[in-house]
Amino acid sequence: MRGKAGSQSTALQRAACKKVSGGKPAGKTSLLSKPGKGTPGADVLVVGGGAAGMMAACAAAEAGARVILLEKNEKAGKKIYITGKGRCNFTNACDPEDFLSQVSCHASFLYSSVYGFDPAAVIAWFEEHGCRTKVERGNRAFPQSDHASDITKALERAMRESGVQIRLHSEAARIIFSGQQDEAGQEDALMPDGSEHRREKTADRADEQRTVKGVCLSDGTVVSAKAVVIATGGLSYPTTGSTGDGYRIAEKAGHTVEPCSPSLVPLCCAEEDLFEMQGLSLKNVTLQIFNGKRKVWDGFGEMMFTHFGVTGPLVLTASADLADCLRKGQMKAEIDLKPALSEEKLDERILRAFEQNPNKEIRNVAPEVYPQKMVPVLLRRCRIDPQKAVNSITKAERASLVRETKHFSFTITHPGTFREAVVTHGGVRVREVDPGTMESRKTAGLFFAGEVLDVDAHTGGYNLQIAWSTGRAAGLGAAAYAKACSKEAE
Repeated sequence: MRGKAGSQSTALQRAACKKVSGGKPAGKTSLLSKPGKGTPGADVLVVGGGAAGMMAACAAAEAGARVILLEKNEKAGKKIYITGKGRCNFTNACDPEDFLSQVSCHASFLYSSVYGFDPAAVIAWFEEHGCRTKVERGNRAFPQSDHASDITKALERAMRESGVQIRLHSEAARIIFSGQQDEAGQEDALMPDGSEHRREKTADRADEQRTVKGVCLSDGTVVSAKAVVIATGGLSYPTTGSTGDGYRIAEKAGHTVEPCSPSLVPLCCAEEDLFEMQGLSLKNVTLQIFNGKRKVWDGFGEMMFTHFGVTGPLVLTASADLADCLRKGQMKAEIDLKPALSEEKLDERILRAFEQNPNKEIRNVAPEVYPQKMVPVLLRRCRIDPQKAVNSITKAERASLVRETKHFSFTITHPGTFREAVVTHGGVRVREVDPGTMESRKTAGLFFAGEVLDVDAHTGGYNLQIAWSTGRAAGLGAAAYAKACSKEAE
Protein backbone atom coordinates (compact mmCIF):
# COMPACT_ATOMS: atom_id res chain seq x y z
CA MET A 1 0.00 0.00 0.00
CA ARG A 2 1.15 3.60 0.42
CA GLY A 3 3.51 2.95 3.31
CA LYS A 4 6.34 2.52 0.81
CA ALA A 5 6.00 6.16 -0.16
CA GLY A 6 6.06 7.36 3.43
CA SER A 7 2.31 7.82 3.97
CA GLN A 8 -0.52 5.66 5.31
CA SER A 9 -3.67 5.05 3.29
CA THR A 10 -6.58 6.80 5.00
CA ALA A 11 -10.29 6.05 4.82
CA LEU A 12 -10.73 9.16 2.68
CA GLN A 13 -8.07 7.97 0.24
CA ARG A 14 -9.61 4.50 0.05
CA ALA A 15 -12.95 6.08 -0.72
CA ALA A 16 -11.27 8.21 -3.36
CA CYS A 17 -9.79 5.10 -4.97
CA LYS A 18 -13.24 3.53 -5.18
CA LYS A 19 -14.60 6.72 -6.69
CA VAL A 20 -11.91 6.75 -9.36
CA SER A 21 -12.15 3.06 -10.22
CA GLY A 22 -15.90 2.77 -9.99
CA GLY A 23 -15.40 -0.90 -9.14
CA LYS A 24 -13.91 -1.65 -12.57
CA PRO A 25 -10.71 -3.58 -13.22
CA ALA A 26 -7.46 -1.64 -13.04
CA GLY A 27 -6.72 0.32 -16.20
CA LYS A 28 -10.39 0.49 -17.27
CA THR A 29 -11.26 3.92 -15.91
CA SER A 30 -13.99 5.55 -17.98
CA LEU A 31 -13.02 8.38 -20.35
CA LEU A 32 -14.96 11.55 -20.92
CA SER A 33 -16.36 11.60 -24.42
CA LYS A 34 -17.30 15.18 -25.25
CA PRO A 35 -13.92 16.97 -25.12
CA GLY A 36 -12.39 14.60 -27.68
CA LYS A 37 -11.20 11.10 -28.35
CA GLY A 38 -9.92 8.96 -25.52
CA THR A 39 -6.61 7.08 -25.40
CA PRO A 40 -5.54 4.06 -23.35
CA GLY A 41 -4.88 5.13 -19.79
CA ALA A 42 -2.11 4.53 -17.27
CA ASP A 43 -1.61 3.98 -13.58
CA VAL A 44 0.51 7.13 -13.37
CA LEU A 45 0.47 10.06 -15.76
CA VAL A 46 3.44 12.45 -15.54
CA VAL A 47 2.89 15.91 -17.01
CA GLY A 48 6.23 17.44 -17.99
CA GLY A 49 9.36 15.84 -19.36
CA GLY A 50 11.98 17.86 -17.52
CA ALA A 51 14.32 16.69 -14.76
CA ALA A 52 11.63 16.17 -12.10
CA GLY A 53 9.14 14.64 -14.53
CA MET A 54 11.55 12.12 -16.00
CA MET A 55 12.78 11.08 -12.55
CA ALA A 56 9.17 10.73 -11.37
CA ALA A 57 8.37 8.56 -14.38
CA CYS A 58 11.41 6.37 -13.74
CA ALA A 59 10.56 5.94 -10.04
CA ALA A 60 6.90 5.13 -10.69
CA ALA A 61 7.74 2.61 -13.41
CA GLU A 62 10.43 0.96 -11.28
CA ALA A 63 7.77 0.59 -8.58
CA GLY A 64 5.63 -1.40 -11.03
CA ALA A 65 3.23 1.26 -12.31
CA ARG A 66 2.18 1.68 -15.95
CA VAL A 67 3.47 5.15 -16.72
CA ILE A 68 2.82 7.68 -19.49
CA LEU A 69 4.93 10.84 -19.66
CA LEU A 70 3.46 13.84 -21.51
CA GLU A 71 5.88 16.43 -22.92
CA LYS A 72 4.68 19.36 -25.01
CA ASN A 73 8.07 19.94 -26.67
CA GLU A 74 9.63 17.97 -29.51
CA LYS A 75 11.97 16.28 -27.03
CA ALA A 76 12.24 15.65 -23.31
CA GLY A 77 14.83 17.31 -21.09
CA LYS A 78 15.07 20.49 -23.15
CA LYS A 79 16.06 22.66 -20.18
CA ILE A 80 18.65 20.14 -19.01
CA TYR A 81 20.62 20.68 -22.22
CA ILE A 82 21.34 24.33 -21.36
CA THR A 83 22.09 24.00 -17.63
CA GLY A 84 25.63 24.67 -16.50
CA LYS A 85 26.42 26.24 -19.89
CA GLY A 86 25.73 22.88 -21.49
CA ARG A 87 27.73 20.86 -18.97
CA CYS A 88 24.86 20.25 -16.50
CA ASN A 89 25.84 20.66 -12.86
CA PHE A 90 23.31 17.97 -11.94
CA THR A 91 23.78 17.94 -8.15
CA ASN A 92 26.09 19.02 -5.35
CA ALA A 93 28.03 16.21 -3.68
CA CYS A 94 27.44 17.39 -0.13
CA ASP A 95 25.64 15.73 2.76
CA PRO A 96 21.89 16.35 3.19
CA GLU A 97 22.30 18.83 6.04
CA ASP A 98 24.70 20.99 4.03
CA PHE A 99 22.37 20.69 1.07
CA LEU A 100 19.35 21.91 3.02
CA SER A 101 21.34 24.92 4.26
CA GLN A 102 21.57 26.05 0.62
CA VAL A 103 17.79 26.06 0.09
CA SER A 104 16.45 29.61 -0.01
CA CYS A 105 12.95 28.91 1.28
CA HIS A 106 10.97 26.05 2.83
CA ALA A 107 14.00 23.82 3.36
CA SER A 108 12.12 21.82 6.00
CA PHE A 109 9.59 20.74 3.37
CA LEU A 110 12.40 18.97 1.49
CA TYR A 111 13.76 17.09 4.51
CA SER A 112 12.00 13.80 3.76
CA SER A 113 12.55 13.74 0.00
CA VAL A 114 16.20 14.79 0.17
CA TYR A 115 17.08 12.26 2.84
CA GLY A 116 15.15 9.68 0.83
CA PHE A 117 17.17 10.38 -2.32
CA ASP A 118 20.23 12.42 -1.37
CA PRO A 119 23.07 13.70 -3.60
CA ALA A 120 25.15 10.55 -3.11
CA ALA A 121 22.17 8.42 -4.17
CA VAL A 122 21.58 10.64 -7.21
CA ILE A 123 25.20 10.31 -8.33
CA ALA A 124 24.99 6.53 -7.86
CA TRP A 125 21.73 6.42 -9.83
CA PHE A 126 23.25 8.14 -12.85
CA GLU A 127 26.36 5.98 -12.68
CA GLU A 128 24.14 2.87 -12.63
CA HIS A 129 22.29 4.12 -15.68
CA GLY A 130 25.38 4.62 -17.80
CA CYS A 131 26.41 8.23 -17.07
CA ARG A 132 29.95 8.53 -15.70
CA THR A 133 30.26 11.49 -13.34
CA LYS A 134 32.88 13.71 -11.71
CA VAL A 135 32.99 16.22 -8.85
CA GLU A 136 34.68 19.60 -9.21
CA ARG A 137 35.35 22.64 -7.05
CA GLY A 138 32.56 23.43 -4.63
CA ASN A 139 31.33 19.80 -4.71
CA ARG A 140 29.63 20.46 -8.03
CA ALA A 141 28.86 17.20 -9.84
CA PHE A 142 28.95 16.98 -13.66
CA PRO A 143 28.82 14.22 -16.26
CA GLN A 144 32.40 13.15 -16.92
CA SER A 145 32.00 14.03 -20.59
CA ASP A 146 30.97 17.63 -19.78
CA HIS A 147 27.94 17.02 -22.01
CA ALA A 148 24.51 17.69 -20.50
CA SER A 149 23.05 15.29 -23.05
CA ASP A 150 24.52 12.38 -21.08
CA ILE A 151 22.19 13.19 -18.17
CA THR A 152 19.17 13.20 -20.48
CA LYS A 153 20.31 9.99 -22.18
CA ALA A 154 20.58 8.22 -18.82
CA LEU A 155 17.04 9.26 -17.91
CA GLU A 156 15.66 8.25 -21.32
CA ARG A 157 17.46 4.91 -21.06
CA ALA A 158 15.97 4.29 -17.61
CA MET A 159 12.47 5.19 -18.84
CA ARG A 160 12.79 2.98 -21.90
CA GLU A 161 14.04 0.00 -19.88
CA SER A 162 11.23 0.34 -17.33
CA GLY A 163 8.51 0.66 -19.97
CA VAL A 164 7.56 4.32 -19.66
CA GLN A 165 5.57 5.60 -22.65
CA ILE A 166 6.84 9.02 -23.75
CA ARG A 167 4.37 11.12 -25.72
CA LEU A 168 5.93 14.20 -27.26
CA HIS A 169 3.99 17.21 -28.64
CA SER A 170 1.38 16.45 -25.96
CA GLU A 171 0.32 19.49 -23.97
CA ALA A 172 -1.87 19.02 -20.90
CA ALA A 173 -4.71 21.54 -20.72
CA ARG A 174 -6.43 20.49 -17.50
CA ILE A 175 -6.97 17.66 -15.08
CA ILE A 176 -10.13 15.55 -15.22
CA PHE A 177 -11.65 14.86 -11.81
CA SER A 178 -14.01 12.09 -10.79
CA GLY A 179 -17.60 13.30 -10.74
CA GLN A 180 -16.76 16.21 -13.04
CA GLN A 181 -19.24 16.78 -15.82
CA ASP A 182 -18.15 17.34 -19.40
CA GLU A 183 -20.02 20.62 -19.40
CA ALA A 184 -18.02 21.87 -16.42
CA GLY A 185 -14.78 21.12 -18.24
CA GLN A 186 -15.97 22.87 -21.37
CA GLU A 187 -17.10 25.80 -19.29
CA ASP A 188 -13.52 26.30 -18.07
CA ALA A 189 -12.31 26.23 -21.65
CA LEU A 190 -14.92 28.61 -23.03
CA MET A 191 -15.37 31.25 -20.34
CA PRO A 192 -12.93 34.17 -20.87
CA ASP A 193 -10.01 34.65 -18.47
CA GLY A 194 -10.94 36.96 -15.61
CA SER A 195 -14.64 36.05 -15.80
CA GLU A 196 -16.25 36.30 -12.37
CA HIS A 197 -18.59 33.42 -13.22
CA ARG A 198 -15.64 31.22 -14.15
CA ARG A 199 -13.77 32.07 -10.94
CA GLU A 200 -16.83 31.27 -8.82
CA LYS A 201 -17.28 27.92 -10.53
CA THR A 202 -13.61 27.06 -10.06
CA ALA A 203 -13.72 28.08 -6.39
CA ASP A 204 -16.87 26.01 -5.79
CA ARG A 205 -15.24 22.91 -7.23
CA ALA A 206 -12.00 23.58 -5.32
CA ASP A 207 -13.92 23.40 -2.04
CA GLU A 208 -15.01 19.84 -2.79
CA GLN A 209 -12.81 16.83 -2.08
CA ARG A 210 -11.98 15.57 -5.54
CA THR A 211 -9.94 12.78 -6.99
CA VAL A 212 -7.94 12.59 -10.18
CA LYS A 213 -9.35 10.72 -13.16
CA GLY A 214 -6.98 11.76 -15.94
CA VAL A 215 -5.82 14.65 -18.10
CA CYS A 216 -7.37 16.44 -21.06
CA LEU A 217 -4.81 17.52 -23.66
CA SER A 218 -4.93 20.78 -25.61
CA ASP A 219 -6.22 18.90 -28.68
CA GLY A 220 -9.14 17.48 -26.70
CA THR A 221 -7.66 14.01 -26.20
CA VAL A 222 -8.38 12.58 -22.76
CA VAL A 223 -5.93 10.21 -21.10
CA SER A 224 -7.20 8.35 -18.05
CA ALA A 225 -5.01 7.74 -15.01
CA LYS A 226 -5.27 6.78 -11.38
CA ALA A 227 -2.61 9.32 -10.38
CA VAL A 228 -1.18 12.43 -12.03
CA VAL A 229 2.21 14.03 -11.33
CA ILE A 230 2.53 17.71 -12.28
CA ALA A 231 6.18 18.42 -13.12
CA THR A 232 5.86 21.23 -15.64
CA GLY A 233 8.61 23.47 -14.25
CA GLY A 234 8.22 27.15 -13.49
CA LEU A 235 8.61 30.29 -15.59
CA SER A 236 12.38 30.46 -16.05
CA TYR A 237 13.79 30.04 -19.56
CA PRO A 238 10.35 30.16 -21.22
CA THR A 239 11.86 29.16 -24.59
CA THR A 240 12.29 25.65 -23.16
CA GLY A 241 8.55 25.37 -22.56
CA SER A 242 8.42 26.63 -18.96
CA THR A 243 5.40 28.88 -19.31
CA GLY A 244 3.58 28.38 -16.01
CA ASP A 245 1.23 25.60 -17.16
CA GLY A 246 1.54 23.79 -13.85
CA TYR A 247 0.45 26.83 -11.87
CA ARG A 248 -2.77 27.14 -13.85
CA ILE A 249 -3.46 23.42 -13.46
CA ALA A 250 -2.75 23.61 -9.71
CA GLU A 251 -5.08 26.56 -9.20
CA LYS A 252 -7.91 24.75 -10.98
CA ALA A 253 -7.29 21.86 -8.59
CA GLY A 254 -7.86 24.24 -5.65
CA HIS A 255 -4.22 24.95 -4.80
CA THR A 256 -2.70 28.27 -3.78
CA VAL A 257 0.13 29.46 -6.00
CA GLU A 258 2.52 31.82 -4.24
CA PRO A 259 3.59 34.88 -6.31
CA CYS A 260 6.35 33.97 -8.74
CA SER A 261 9.51 35.96 -9.48
CA PRO A 262 12.85 35.24 -11.18
CA SER A 263 15.51 33.65 -8.96
CA LEU A 264 19.20 33.01 -9.52
CA VAL A 265 19.02 35.99 -11.84
CA PRO A 266 21.28 38.97 -12.67
CA LEU A 267 20.41 42.26 -11.02
CA CYS A 268 19.76 45.50 -12.90
CA CYS A 269 21.37 48.67 -11.51
CA ALA A 270 20.86 52.43 -11.82
CA GLU A 271 24.43 53.74 -12.00
CA GLU A 272 25.66 54.13 -15.56
CA ASP A 273 29.33 53.95 -14.59
CA LEU A 274 28.83 50.25 -13.84
CA PHE A 275 28.11 49.67 -17.51
CA GLU A 276 31.57 51.02 -18.40
CA MET A 277 33.02 47.97 -16.63
CA GLN A 278 30.98 45.45 -18.63
CA GLY A 279 32.69 42.07 -18.63
CA LEU A 280 34.90 42.80 -15.61
CA SER A 281 34.94 39.90 -13.13
CA LEU A 282 35.76 40.43 -9.47
CA LYS A 283 37.06 37.57 -7.33
CA ASN A 284 37.22 37.28 -3.55
CA VAL A 285 35.05 40.32 -2.88
CA THR A 286 32.33 40.91 -0.31
CA LEU A 287 28.87 42.05 -1.39
CA GLN A 288 26.45 43.63 1.09
CA ILE A 289 22.84 44.56 0.32
CA PHE A 290 20.71 46.95 2.35
CA ASN A 291 16.97 47.47 2.66
CA GLY A 292 16.94 51.08 3.76
CA LYS A 293 19.59 51.30 6.48
CA ARG A 294 19.25 47.65 7.48
CA LYS A 295 21.73 45.16 6.06
CA VAL A 296 19.71 42.21 4.77
CA TRP A 297 22.37 40.16 2.98
CA ASP A 298 26.11 39.71 2.68
CA GLY A 299 28.31 37.18 0.97
CA PHE A 300 31.84 36.50 -0.24
CA GLY A 301 32.80 35.25 -3.69
CA GLU A 302 32.82 36.18 -7.38
CA MET A 303 30.70 38.61 -9.36
CA MET A 304 30.76 40.41 -12.70
CA PHE A 305 29.63 43.72 -14.19
CA THR A 306 27.33 43.65 -17.22
CA HIS A 307 25.74 46.10 -19.65
CA PHE A 308 22.72 46.36 -17.32
CA GLY A 309 24.12 45.75 -13.83
CA VAL A 310 25.77 42.84 -12.04
CA THR A 311 25.77 39.05 -12.23
CA GLY A 312 27.93 36.08 -11.21
CA PRO A 313 27.66 33.44 -8.45
CA LEU A 314 27.56 35.97 -5.60
CA VAL A 315 24.82 38.01 -7.23
CA LEU A 316 22.76 34.99 -8.25
CA THR A 317 22.80 33.70 -4.67
CA ALA A 318 21.73 37.11 -3.37
CA SER A 319 18.86 37.18 -5.88
CA ALA A 320 17.62 33.84 -4.55
CA ASP A 321 17.74 34.85 -0.89
CA LEU A 322 16.17 38.28 -1.51
CA ALA A 323 13.59 37.34 -4.14
CA ASP A 324 10.68 38.73 -2.12
CA CYS A 325 12.49 41.97 -1.16
CA LEU A 326 13.63 42.65 -4.71
CA ARG A 327 10.03 42.67 -5.91
CA LYS A 328 9.18 45.53 -3.56
CA GLY A 329 11.56 48.23 -4.77
CA GLN A 330 15.12 49.50 -5.03
CA MET A 331 17.88 48.35 -2.70
CA LYS A 332 21.36 49.69 -1.99
CA ALA A 333 24.46 47.52 -2.32
CA GLU A 334 28.14 47.82 -1.47
CA ILE A 335 31.19 45.91 -2.65
CA ASP A 336 34.30 45.59 -0.51
CA LEU A 337 36.95 45.17 -3.19
CA LYS A 338 39.66 44.27 -0.66
CA PRO A 339 37.94 42.43 2.21
CA ALA A 340 41.21 40.87 3.39
CA LEU A 341 42.69 44.32 4.15
CA SER A 342 41.61 46.77 6.83
CA GLU A 343 41.39 50.42 5.79
CA GLU A 344 44.75 51.04 7.45
CA LYS A 345 46.45 48.15 5.62
CA LEU A 346 44.85 49.17 2.34
CA ASP A 347 46.16 52.71 2.75
CA GLU A 348 49.64 51.27 3.30
CA ARG A 349 49.29 49.17 0.15
CA ILE A 350 48.31 52.22 -1.92
CA LEU A 351 51.18 54.27 -0.44
CA ARG A 352 53.72 51.59 -1.43
CA ALA A 353 52.49 51.73 -5.04
CA PHE A 354 52.72 55.51 -4.98
CA GLU A 355 56.23 55.55 -3.50
CA GLN A 356 57.49 53.18 -6.18
CA ASN A 357 56.13 55.44 -8.94
CA PRO A 358 56.19 59.00 -7.52
CA ASN A 359 56.20 60.86 -10.83
CA LYS A 360 53.68 58.77 -12.76
CA GLU A 361 50.08 59.78 -13.31
CA ILE A 362 47.68 58.05 -10.96
CA ARG A 363 45.76 56.48 -13.84
CA ASN A 364 48.91 54.51 -14.67
CA VAL A 365 49.74 53.51 -11.08
CA ALA A 366 46.27 52.56 -9.83
CA PRO A 367 46.14 49.35 -11.99
CA GLU A 368 48.77 47.90 -9.62
CA VAL A 369 46.03 47.83 -6.98
CA TYR A 370 42.81 47.72 -9.00
CA PRO A 371 41.55 46.10 -12.22
CA GLN A 372 42.33 48.34 -15.22
CA LYS A 373 38.66 48.64 -16.25
CA MET A 374 37.73 49.88 -12.81
CA VAL A 375 40.35 52.62 -12.49
CA PRO A 376 38.52 55.40 -14.41
CA VAL A 377 35.32 54.75 -12.46
CA LEU A 378 37.06 54.76 -9.07
CA LEU A 379 39.00 57.95 -9.79
CA ARG A 380 35.86 59.71 -11.04
CA ARG A 381 33.92 58.69 -7.94
CA CYS A 382 36.76 59.98 -5.75
CA ARG A 383 37.00 63.20 -7.79
CA ILE A 384 40.67 62.61 -8.50
CA ASP A 385 42.13 63.90 -11.77
CA PRO A 386 43.38 60.75 -13.57
CA GLN A 387 46.35 62.74 -14.97
CA LYS A 388 47.48 63.91 -11.55
CA ALA A 389 50.95 62.72 -10.47
CA VAL A 390 50.85 60.40 -7.49
CA ASN A 391 53.29 62.60 -5.53
CA SER A 392 50.61 65.30 -5.66
CA ILE A 393 47.78 63.13 -4.32
CA THR A 394 46.57 64.53 -1.00
CA LYS A 395 45.89 62.54 2.15
CA ALA A 396 42.17 63.36 1.79
CA GLU A 397 42.15 62.05 -1.79
CA ARG A 398 43.89 58.89 -0.67
CA ALA A 399 41.37 58.46 2.15
CA SER A 400 38.56 58.85 -0.40
CA LEU A 401 40.13 56.12 -2.54
CA VAL A 402 40.34 53.81 0.47
CA ARG A 403 36.73 54.51 1.41
CA GLU A 404 35.48 53.86 -2.14
CA THR A 405 37.47 50.63 -2.27
CA LYS A 406 35.84 49.32 0.87
CA HIS A 407 32.37 50.69 0.11
CA PHE A 408 31.87 50.70 -3.67
CA SER A 409 28.14 51.42 -3.75
CA PHE A 410 25.39 51.08 -6.32
CA THR A 411 21.60 50.85 -6.53
CA ILE A 412 19.74 47.65 -7.43
CA THR A 413 16.60 48.68 -9.30
CA HIS A 414 15.10 45.27 -10.06
CA PRO A 415 16.01 41.66 -10.86
CA GLY A 416 16.36 40.43 -14.42
CA THR A 417 13.53 38.70 -16.23
CA PHE A 418 12.51 35.06 -16.38
CA ARG A 419 14.49 34.83 -19.62
CA GLU A 420 17.72 35.15 -17.61
CA ALA A 421 16.55 33.36 -14.45
CA VAL A 422 17.88 29.90 -13.66
CA VAL A 423 14.85 29.02 -11.53
CA THR A 424 11.51 30.40 -10.36
CA HIS A 425 10.87 31.65 -6.83
CA GLY A 426 7.29 30.95 -5.76
CA GLY A 427 4.87 28.29 -6.92
CA VAL A 428 2.48 25.76 -5.42
CA ARG A 429 2.19 26.38 -1.68
CA VAL A 430 4.10 23.60 0.08
CA ARG A 431 1.75 23.49 3.09
CA GLU A 432 -0.83 22.05 0.70
CA VAL A 433 1.46 19.17 -0.33
CA ASP A 434 2.53 16.07 1.63
CA PRO A 435 6.35 16.34 1.96
CA GLY A 436 6.81 12.58 2.08
CA THR A 437 4.90 11.65 -1.08
CA MET A 438 4.42 15.03 -2.80
CA GLU A 439 0.68 14.31 -2.92
CA SER A 440 -1.82 17.14 -2.85
CA ARG A 441 -3.59 17.59 0.47
CA LYS A 442 -6.58 18.90 -1.48
CA THR A 443 -6.99 16.45 -4.36
CA ALA A 444 -6.44 12.72 -3.96
CA GLY A 445 -4.17 11.23 -6.62
CA LEU A 446 -2.57 14.55 -7.60
CA PHE A 447 1.18 14.94 -7.04
CA PHE A 448 3.71 17.73 -7.62
CA ALA A 449 7.46 17.69 -8.27
CA GLY A 450 10.26 20.08 -9.09
CA GLU A 451 10.19 23.77 -9.87
CA VAL A 452 6.40 24.00 -9.89
CA LEU A 453 6.63 23.85 -6.08
CA ASP A 454 7.49 26.91 -3.97
CA VAL A 455 11.05 25.78 -3.24
CA ASP A 456 14.31 27.00 -4.73
CA ALA A 457 17.96 27.01 -3.77
CA HIS A 458 21.34 28.59 -4.47
CA THR A 459 23.43 27.94 -7.55
CA GLY A 460 25.73 24.92 -7.55
CA GLY A 461 23.56 21.93 -8.48
CA TYR A 462 21.10 22.33 -5.63
CA ASN A 463 18.02 23.06 -7.73
CA LEU A 464 18.45 19.99 -9.91
CA GLN A 465 18.87 17.95 -6.74
CA ILE A 466 15.47 19.29 -5.63
CA ALA A 467 14.07 18.06 -8.95
CA TRP A 468 15.54 14.57 -8.51
CA SER A 469 14.47 14.22 -4.86
CA THR A 470 10.92 15.54 -5.23
CA GLY A 471 10.53 13.75 -8.57
CA ARG A 472 11.44 10.40 -7.08
CA ALA A 473 9.20 10.97 -4.04
CA ALA A 474 6.29 11.93 -6.29
CA GLY A 475 6.84 8.95 -8.59
CA LEU A 476 6.92 6.49 -5.72
CA GLY A 477 3.96 8.16 -4.04
CA ALA A 478 1.90 8.11 -7.24
CA ALA A 479 2.74 4.45 -7.90
CA ALA A 480 1.72 3.49 -4.35
CA TYR A 481 -1.52 5.44 -4.69
CA ALA A 482 -2.32 3.76 -8.04
CA LYS A 483 -1.60 0.34 -6.55
CA ALA A 484 -3.96 1.08 -3.65
CA CYS A 485 -6.67 2.09 -6.13
CA SER A 486 -6.22 -1.15 -8.06
CA LYS A 487 -6.53 -3.23 -4.89
CA GLU A 488 -9.67 -1.37 -3.88
CA ALA A 489 -11.15 -2.08 -7.31
CA GLU A 490 -10.57 -5.86 -7.05
